Amino acid sequence: MPLKKRDYDPGARGPLQGIRVLDLSRLFAGNVLTQILGDYGAEIIKVEPPEGDSLRAWQTNGVSTHWKIYSRNKKSLALDLRKPEAIDLIRRLVSSATLFIESFRPGVLEKMGLAPADLLQLNPRLVIVRISGWGQDGPYSQRPGFGTIIEGMSGFASFNGFADREPVLPPMYLADGVAGLYGASAVMIALREVEKNGGRGQVIDLPLLDPLFAILSPQAANYRLTGQIKLRTGSRSTNSAPRNVYRCADGKHVAVSGSTQGMAERLFRAIGCADLNDDPRFRTNADRLKHVDELDAIIGAFIARHTQAENVAFFEKAEVTVGPIYDVTQILADPHFIQREIVADYPDPETTTLPMHHVVPRLLGTPGSIRSRAPDLGEHNRPILREIGVDDPDYARLIAAGVVIEPAGKNER
Repeated sequence: MPLKKRDYDPGARGPLQGIRVLDLSRLFAGNVLTQILGDYGAEIIKVEPPEGDSLRAWQTNGVSTHWKIYSRNKKSLALDLRKPEAIDLIRRLVSSATLFIESFRPGVLEKMGLAPADLLQLNPRLVIVRISGWGQDGPYSQRPGFGTIIEGMSGFASFNGFADREPVLPPMYLADGVAGLYGASAVMIALREVEKNGGRGQVIDLPLLDPLFAILSPQAANYRLTGQIKLRTGSRSTNSAPRNVYRCADGKHVAVSGSTQGMAERLFRAIGCADLNDDPRFRTNADRLKHVDELDAIIGAFIARHTQAENVAFFEKAEVTVGPIYDVTQILADPHFIQREIVADYPDPETTTLPMHHVVPRLLGTPGSIRSRAPDLGEHNRPILREIGVDDPDYARLIAAGVVIEPAGKNER
């Protein structure tokens, strides 16, 4: 079943129409944050250095897939912020901005002449998001703050993986992604204060560390109560059983969750082991956790006799919470993903079409939209700068001085 094909909808409007964002951030967290806002109608101006946002360099077969997906619905303004005239252009744009987002090491913004206090003088209603690894203060504030280091120090890696192996980092940009999501929520809170309560703008201190630590369960409280460090348990849970990944007859896998008493009992009946509901080893969740090796052996033996598709069909009929472990080929062929356009094909000048995720979350009354492809570097220089009084002769002078970057062959959209 082919993916649905969608066109960009340049005329669509969203609930965030009228919000202008100056995004000076680099890489992933800031781009996730602004991609969410852009999907709902905010005007996102990506202020890029001469070499472009670092996300452009993350390529697959020469295609900047991360940039194309996470910078959709954005405009590109390419400036060399090492030059005073470029800083002056930013200050002039601040007066019309709603949000200002940056991800420099703490203190760098101040050295650039863009200290938050100065920006708030220019625009008292401005909301400023400062993304960093560790926060704007604290003993580690000046350390490099890439997500990999945060994923290690947050506690995530220490209990991810299997007990007899090394700790495992996530295979994707978890700390950055979580920070981007938290950042989008924080922005909405700050904007409500400005718009509804007559408040002033403010600074949002958004490190990568704090949001990731916040979603990693009550690890500190559990340690305080037990004195025990949470061990790596693979795909098992320390809170409920059965819960694991099991291998099928065709070498594929399914995930099983019997995290409520009723579901565990239903699972036992489905696999022809109703007697386990009265077995003192498996009668309660606490019992099952104590005998999880024996429990997994029984469930695993049943699942191993059937293919993934057979297991899914069987347990779905029995109303047991079992699902397939998908790889991307299965995702792209799955009718639910296709029908709901969780992923769909959008036009792309390099690859003809490019699969992208749908706007998330889905607001039925004021839906978001994908209005434009990710921009070329400096693609929107002229229209953005015209708004602040940069005429054609001034623009040509700024190009010649290396203040504004316009790579050869780029045309404004």
